[in-house]
Amino acid sequence: MTMTLRLETVTAANFDLAIGLKVRPDQEHLVAPVMKSLAEAYVYPGIAWPRLIFDGERPVGFLMAFFDIDFAGDGKGADIRSGLWRLNIAAGEQGRGYGRFAVESVADEIRRRGGTRLTTTWHPGEDGPEGFYLGLGFLLTGETSGDQKVGELELGSSL
Repeated sequence: MTMTLRLETVTAANFDLAIGLKVRPDQEHLVAPVMKSLAEAYVYPGIAWPRLIFDGERPVGFLMAFFDIDFAGDGKGADIRSGLWRLNIAAGEQGRGYGRFAVESVADEIRRRGGTRLTTTWHPGEDGPEGFYLGLGFLLTGETSGDQKVGELELGSSL
């Protein structure tokens, strides 16, 4: 299978495609639906970076990155981070490299903006995505964000 992968901004023209993307039913407790992500992107327009993932003309996933947030949330601004906020790969499309492409795309955007690390969080547990993220080189920081583990990837030239 030849992949022609690209990201597209979510617009009025592809909004229905975006909100129609669903993860497998057994993963719904692990990631918010695209609709919630788009609502958060509306509320945090200077921070959120929502994008549809296409393989050719077929929508296969959704990602939302964040840039330059006060990760500690204490208002001091001493811990500014950028990273992957959400990753939803459509049911039936997983295991084809789309998740890796999403993470690489966010890493490229962070590098373009001058960043050197990519932060993400995930729900712990056997059914969670920890193996995926660790397999890409993320390291656990020992922190939690809510009930999620925090992982970071130092950004070299590529994943």
